[in-house]
Amino acid sequence: MWGNRLMDEVRVELGKRTYPIYIGHNLVSRAGEILKKNGASGRIMIITSHAVATHYLDDMTNGLKHGGFHVACSEVPDGEQHKTLEWASKLYDSLIDNRIERTSTILALGGGVVGDLAGFVAATYKRGVPLVQMPTTLLAQVDASVGGKVGVDHPRGKNMIGSFYQPRCVIISLDVLSTLPEREMIAGLAEVIKYGVIRDRDLFSYLEGNIDSIVGGDPGALQFIVKRSCHIKASVVTLDERETELRTILNFGHTFGHAIEVATDYEQYRHGEAVAIGMVCAGDVAVRLRMTEESTLERIITLLDRTGLPTCTEGVSPERVMRVLRHDKKVHAGKIRFVLPREIGEVVITDTVSEELIREIVEERLV
Repeated sequence: MWGNRLMDEVRVELGKRTYPIYIGHNLVSRAGEILKKNGASGRIMIITSHAVATHYLDDMTNGLKHGGFHVACSEVPDGEQHKTLEWASKLYDSLIDNRIERTSTILALGGGVVGDLAGFVAATYKRGVPLVQMPTTLLAQVDASVGGKVGVDHPRGKNMIGSFYQPRCVIISLDVLSTLPEREMIAGLAEVIKYGVIRDRDLFSYLEGNIDSIVGGDPGALQFIVKRSCHIKASVVTLDERETELRTILNFGHTFGHAIEVATDYEQYRHGEAVAIGMVCAGDVAVRLRMTEESTLERIITLLDRTGLPTCTEGVSPERVMRVLRHDKKVHAGKIRFVLPREIGEVVITDTVSEELIREIVEERLV
């Protein structure tokens, strides 16, 4: 309960660095009171994108000023291609110009690109300043804003430069999804489907039974899947914050997916779309290794199709995908680690997939 208004709260339990995830409606204008409750004071630097600023920056700024904060803002262009060290450097300049101190707060207002970039800047500016995530896309709400992974891309690999840096809190205002383009909304559902495959067969079944109303924007269904997704991610991060083993399961679909993004210069597919294709590729590997039944892969493909997500690529160079896979940041001792489904709700991590099988999948699925 917040000010006699009900909202959901999920906690990421990390000892002294434990933080809340607030999930509700109309939270943009209330950011000031939420930040004060979580110990913020003084200066706030909002880092956002132009598209998000058009819809929400005024309400956000007014709410923060009403809470007694001094507010500054920096905008970054939309698109994964701008999640770079170059743009991080521009943000450092803005932080210095606006006299942002170690006790000031950086507030990331935007999708996954803004959250990752602002988080990386917060982690590295003056060796770390407080960070608050306020995600405005479904993908960021259920995944990117939770768990403390921040970073920027390198031309040879996605998120190749980064750190683990937990926010002070995450504020998820579900009503902002109403201004999200349909393609972005659908792309975000890939991560929700991922959670069902790796950890929660009941969530997967719920998606199968309610995907039409979810895609249609039903508020109750959206609140349920966002809360459930955040709970799953929070529980995994609590057990394995720095991805020594268990947290790797969150990468289901991402090894192939990241390679597809890099191989297409981040221009052809949204992150969630690439992950959807990557889940199909990983499922195909599991079927060919006889680790799962063909019916498991078919359920995944059917749900992705019904959601409106792609299950194969067009015009992607298999050779370039293979080159990117070899440089994936999860490669260990020269071996690529994959997360493969055993059944809906259970996955296994393995580095025993042969390069021949990987190439076979790439050449057949990524055409």
